[in-house]
Formats: sequence, structure tokens, C-alpha cells
Amino acid sequence: MEAKRSGIFLRKKPRFQFKNKAQNLRRLLYEKCCKCFIYVDSFLPIIYHKKMDTDLILSCRQIFKTYKMGATRLEVLKGVDLEVKKGEFVAVTGASGSGKSTLLHILGALDKPDKGSVFFEGKDLISFKNSKINEFRNKKIGFVFQFYHLLDELTVLQNVLLSPMVSSGAIGWLIRSKQAKKAAAKLLEQLGLSGRIEHRPFQLSGGERQRVAIARALINQPDVILADEPTGNLDSETGNDILKVFEKLNSAGQTIIMVTHDDRIAQKASRIIRLTDGKIS
Repeated sequence: MEAKRSGIFLRKKPRFQFKNKAQNLRRLLYEKCCKCFIYVDSFLPIIYHKKMDTDLILSCRQIFKTYKMGATRLEVLKGVDLEVKKGEFVAVTGASGSGKSTLLHILGALDKPDKGSVFFEGKDLISFKNSKINEFRNKKIGFVFQFYHLLDELTVLQNVLLSPMVSSGAIGWLIRSKQAKKAAAKLLEQLGLSGRIEHRPFQLSGGERQRVAIARALINQPDVILADEPTGNLDSETGNDILKVFEKLNSAGQTIIMVTHDDRIAQKASRIIRLTDGKIS
């Protein structure tokens, strides 16, 4: 039995399956709300499902981070959203204290947000266990820091090999050490350091040390390089040389996220994100 009310027809809930999947879905939705199926001739609801961007490699949603400094609470990040696609060279810039380095550390799982989520290839890092987080940092991300963080007790080659050595374990390292040493030597040669392999970091210039740090970041063939002020401790000429290395890597398909306070440096990237008082401006 049907009754017409203002152009809307009410009919008893059908017991059959529609040929159209959208109509079946619509019926199921309404079954939870009422006993009658509402059919409107002039209106057909369409439900869109957001298709996952397969090019998206690293992203974050509504990231908040606060640090306690005695009785003071310092709000560093205040709801940051960011998406980075494969092969992009993104520069994150802003004044000192704007939250650039904190954001980079959260993206690389070196720090955790108070609120929000970080996604790598669609997977939420917050749900990862410690062992999986360690694997992510070791194999998927390559870190380059302003102050290099090289060990003076080790040679250049040994510094580059630290990451694969740690991830392999004692027995695994015996198996893959020869291949890893060849790969490290090749990287150092490509970065112009073939004559420095047996040197210690304190015997190198600032630019050479940063190139060693880049080789260390690349040794595990990471999906993303996170660079925190990579030229901040270098003179302008040496800094430009390091930027050329990043540009060459990016032209070969390497995804790079670089933090810098220098707008001139940021211009080398394909996209610039500006942080102001903990928010993207």
C-alpha cells in the first residue's frame, strides 16, 4: 500500500534484493532508522568512499605536542596536517621555535605526539609495537642531522655501516658484511669521499662530515630522508654543495623532507611548508 505525501512515496520494506548495489546499500541504512523504506523519485543518495592516494608515502593528522619546562607548558605543535607524496622534495621552514624539528622527529618516530596520527604508506605508526617502530626507523627512514652525530671512535666506513650492522645481528652481519661494505664504499665514492674511508670524523671538514652522514642515511636504501637543518652548521658554499647532493638524490626519485630556517635553502625544494607558532600557515 502506498500513500503520497508531498512527492514522497512510502512503501513497505521490500524483501527482495535490488539489482542496483547503491539501492541495496540505501535500504540497509534506512532499515536501521525506521520500519519503512523511503523512496524519493527526485533524489538518489550517492555515497563516496575516499580513494587512498597510492602516491602518498608519509602523512600526519592533527598533530599536537606540548613540552613541560618546570611549571610552564610549551605548546610546540597545535594541530598540524601534512601529506608527502613519493618522490617529493619538501622543505619545512619557519622561525626558531616554530616546531619544525619537533614535527620532523615525530614523522620519523623519534618522538611521539600528544594527540594525532602519523601514517607511513597508509599505516598508522602509533599502533606499531616497539620492534616494528625500530624497524621502521632503521629501514624506511634515513636521518641527516645538523651536527652530523658521527662517532669519532669509528672510521668513516664504520660510521656508514652502523645501521646495517645493528639491524643484522651478529650472525646476520657475518653473512652480509662483505656486501654491505661494498655498498658503503660505493656510496662514499659517489659522494666524493673515496679517499676518506679510513679517516676518523674529526679529521674531516664540516662538509665532508655531512656527506658521511648522508651516506649513513642512504645505506639501507630508505624510502624517505628526513634532514634537520643539514646546512645549518656549514658555510654557504659548502651548504650549496650539500643541497646539490639532495637535488641529485631527489631527481633520482628519493623522497626528502628537509627542515630549514633559511628561505634561500628552502627554495631548492619542490614544495615549501611554513610553520608559524606550531601551525602550518
